Amino acid sequence: MIDEDMTTPHAPHPYRVAIIGVGRVGATLAYTLLLKGAVGEIVLIDLDKERAEGEAMDLGHAAPFSNPVRIWAGDYPDCAGAEIVVICAGVAQREGETRLDLVRRNAEVFKSVIPRITEYNQTGILIVATNPVDVLSFVTWKLSGFPAQRVIGSGTVLDTARFRYLLGNHLGVDPRNVHGYIIGEHGDSEVPVWSRTTVAGIPLDEFQMQPTCDCPSEIRERIFRSTRDAAYEIIKRKGATYYAVAAALTRIVESILSDQRSILSVSTLVPECYSLGELYLSLPTVVGKNGVEQVLEMPLTEQEAEGLQSSAGLLREVLSKLGY
Repeated sequence: MIDEDMTTPHAPHPYRVAIIGVGRVGATLAYTLLLKGAVGEIVLIDLDKERAEGEAMDLGHAAPFSNPVRIWAGDYPDCAGAEIVVICAGVAQREGETRLDLVRRNAEVFKSVIPRITEYNQTGILIVATNPVDVLSFVTWKLSGFPAQRVIGSGTVLDTARFRYLLGNHLGVDPRNVHGYIIGEHGDSEVPVWSRTTVAGIPLDEFQMQPTCDCPSEIRERIFRSTRDAAYEIIKRKGATYYAVAAALTRIVESILSDQRSILSVSTLVPECYSLGELYLSLPTVVGKNGVEQVLEMPLTEQEAEGLQSSAGLLREVLSKLGY
């Protein structure tokens, strides 16, 4: 018998986050938010209500070891008052399947999920984690009727972290001192912006002139391939990815709730200055209390710009097939 106190919220508390879909990513996100103490309330919503209740109980028992956070299994009415709703619902990516292969199945899921969220919450920020995230972020924007500023995809925030991690490891420096971005689709057509990558503020082309810091083109290509294909390799070995993506989602949530105005490569509606048409993809974006505060116009080399155009073309084609 589930204790009523475990499934019924107390009085409203600041900073409620609702998580739709409590599979591996959703549950790990809740755990990460709990450890960070970033929010006051976490509500878990899933078709499998018993699973959500079990996760809420397990997470709640961890609260005395971390931070005082109210966690319960709820339903869509509990989205009311949530500052952020994170959408993790959908079918998972299978081994050998690209993120874009998922699109039709998950687009149908979203046609059911998004109206149920917006029925109870018209003021919060929607964060989309489900793949293919760029397409589904666009679908969410259209279905919700929210301003694009308040519909954000996790985009290439994780890809960018992988890129920095791998490059830092190769150079023998802390990845936190490596700054660079992966832009475009969160998927096979994503683009590494080598021309704007720096280490401790030093452009990579200059930094690699230092002893033991060489990073020739073949190494760069290997680092990018490892970045791009990381999810495939992880899925092949353990069936799914969830730790790092949960950390990436937590980073986005923190930037919004604390109004950090962090620059993150989230998936957002592309501004006209890029001349890519109406679609969502990842670009360096200032993320704060209002969601998307500003999308930065990043100078690119001709090759990088062509790669971004190609990535956008692929996404436009998929959206067209979906009727958008």
